[in-house]
Amino acid sequence: MGGRGALPVVAGVVLVLLVVAARGASAAGGGGGGGAAAAAVNGDRLRAEQIRKQAKDAAASAAALAAASRRLHLDRARHLRLLSSLHRNLTATLRDLSAAASASASASASEAGYASAGDEVRRLDLQAKDLIRAARAAIADAKQLFDPQLKIQRLKDAIFAQNELLARAKKRGAFASLIAAKSIPKPLHCLAVRLTAERIARPENYADPVPPPHALEDPAMFHYAIFSDNVLAASVVVRSAVANSLDPSKHVFHVVTDRMNLGAMQVIIRIMDLKGAHYEVKAFEDYKFLNSSYVPVLRQLESANLQKFYFENKLENATKDASNMKFRNPKYLSMLNHLRFYLPEMYPKLHRILFLDDDVVVQRDLTGLWKIDMDGKVNGAVETCFGSFHRYWQYMNFSHPLIKEKFNPNACGWAYGMNFFDLDSWRREKSTEQYHYWQSQNENRTLWKLGTLPPGLITFYSTTKPLEKSWHVLGLGYNPSISMEEIRNAAVVHFNGNMKPWLDIGMNQFRHLWTKYVDYDDSFIRQCNFAPP
Repeated sequence: MGGRGALPVVAGVVLVLLVVAARGASAAGGGGGGGAAAAAVNGDRLRAEQIRKQAKDAAASAAALAAASRRLHLDRARHLRLLSSLHRNLTATLRDLSAAASASASASASEAGYASAGDEVRRLDLQAKDLIRAARAAIADAKQLFDPQLKIQRLKDAIFAQNELLARAKKRGAFASLIAAKSIPKPLHCLAVRLTAERIARPENYADPVPPPHALEDPAMFHYAIFSDNVLAASVVVRSAVANSLDPSKHVFHVVTDRMNLGAMQVIIRIMDLKGAHYEVKAFEDYKFLNSSYVPVLRQLESANLQKFYFENKLENATKDASNMKFRNPKYLSMLNHLRFYLPEMYPKLHRILFLDDDVVVQRDLTGLWKIDMDGKVNGAVETCFGSFHRYWQYMNFSHPLIKEKFNPNACGWAYGMNFFDLDSWRREKSTEQYHYWQSQNENRTLWKLGTLPPGLITFYSTTKPLEKSWHVLGLGYNPSISMEEIRNAAVVHFNGNMKPWLDIGMNQFRHLWTKYVDYDDSFIRQCNFAPP
């Protein structure tokens, strides 16, 4: 009966959801023209489709609930009929037994009558025992239907078993998602190989100018630092910054990669139309001060314990802790990931520099950042905390006395991806020395899990200036609910998360923001079969 009552209610909810979805889709279809409007329509359609799917799932759940309720009702009715029948039969048997006992007593004078009455009593006795056994079996069988405590316990056991299965499935799903996110797509690998081949075949076309341009060390210019081994992603960052700058000739891009991708990066940056902007492409191995005697991360990489943690190739170990699984990625020990802590030494003649991750897209001129009064702070960043989320206690171990003594667990976190650094304040505050101290203390990973954000939060704990949120909008690599209005108003959008725009798992409603800065007419891009949007 409960299922029959619940079904109309859930069906009503499903109907409301479908109406809302239809209205959302209709409203999206009536929007204005242009690329932004088309993107908004596409996003609304995706949301409407998501609501339809949720409504379909709710309807299926309601139908399953109704069917289960009907089965339960039928089982109860069947057991009720069986128990009623047993009650009638037992009552009749007791009545017959009483009659047979009276007949046996009255027939005691006659041996034949006594024997006949005795046989009837024995027959009825056997019949009664059979009915009693059947009644006990029926009662035991019906107990699960009528005993609430037993039903609750069985339900708890079923829920626990399903939760165990769900937890295992989530861990394996997270591991599969991590592989999908961190693997190199074939076209991207092809592009790096072809660009490297071009660099080897025509070295004279891509040689660095001698002497280097003065602009590379001119503090009056607008300087950007981009550290990446992804040639296509880095090119999108540079191209989008140039396309949206008011005067590209005043901008300087310092691109650093590893030795393996140096040639490919030199070619892809050189063949771009930079509209007068200046650039340099170097490998981090060219900075001789970056060695294991000076850099804690390089020293820790030589540790057998750390190598085992990162490179032990066992699925059951990789999926022990799904929430921290991403920190097992060896990229967190890559020097490209830690170069951001050495900006003053890499660019000793500069006063200010803007650091950009390789998964961002610049949407407007960023020179306004150089006009911000940093108030003596080192790091200008957008804060990410809201409510209890993205607070310091989520990034580091406050049960450790060193962390507990020095930091406020409710301090607001901020984001890497677009960070404006005052290098003079950095040198004055000795921030690199602070980073070295804390990184050395965390060699056994007891202060924080690996990565660059926790040591960044620690290093710039009291020297970070919050920036207005429209400078840097995050989440395009994991959050499908970011509004297009917020994205349109952003100076920089950040595809942080697993769903990068160059991967098949990237979110379609945001992908166009990135692909508009990919030159699909370029011969190298065409040869590697990049699918145009």
